[in-house]
Amino acid sequence: MHKAVLCTGNQGKVAELRALLPPSLVLIDLDRAGLPTDLPETGVTLAANALQKARYAHERCGLPCIADDTGLEVDALNGAPGVYSARYAGAARDPKANMDLLLAQLVGKERSARFRTVIALIDEDGEHTFEGSVSGRIAEEPRGLGGFGYDPIFIPEGGTLTFAEMDKEAKNAISHRRRAVEKLVAYLAAGVR
Repeated sequence: MHKAVLCTGNQGKVAELRALLPPSLVLIDLDRAGLPTDLPETGVTLAANALQKARYAHERCGLPCIADDTGLEVDALNGAPGVYSARYAGAARDPKANMDLLLAQLVGKERSARFRTVIALIDEDGEHTFEGSVSGRIAEEPRGLGGFGYDPIFIPEGGTLTFAEMDKEAKNAISHRRRAVEKLVAYLAAGVR
């Protein structure tokens, strides 16, 4: 596989995935593929959403398609916001509102959490999924200016900095997305197709 459509309109994800995937893989964004930047996400699991987005794109352009869905799963909230992470505080997908709501719900509660990513690949050989996760805890308040989404309140296990306080390289070295991408890259490198 030499090129694939990257099925996300989230520019933060685009930047992370471009940095993590091999430079020999030509990534086509949704605009260049003639697709909308807001793909359907009606599944009740991360895998279902990733597959739904990849299927939608693949059916319309015929190229290999890579999509992901990521959720922040907080133990004290029974895994919420999970699959609804981007829309936790409403349809506007406002990261600040999502963080504010989550922090308000965690007052006085245990703060362990994990970020989990599922990447779907659809190509001529079928559908494949790859999962990565990183455990950590939720900070008391947002810290840092980097990253996107919940990065200002997520502190990875063993660390003291939030993802938003880390430089891109440090975050990408340990992130949930990297762990999923490593499995995708291993699959591609093995030539199992």
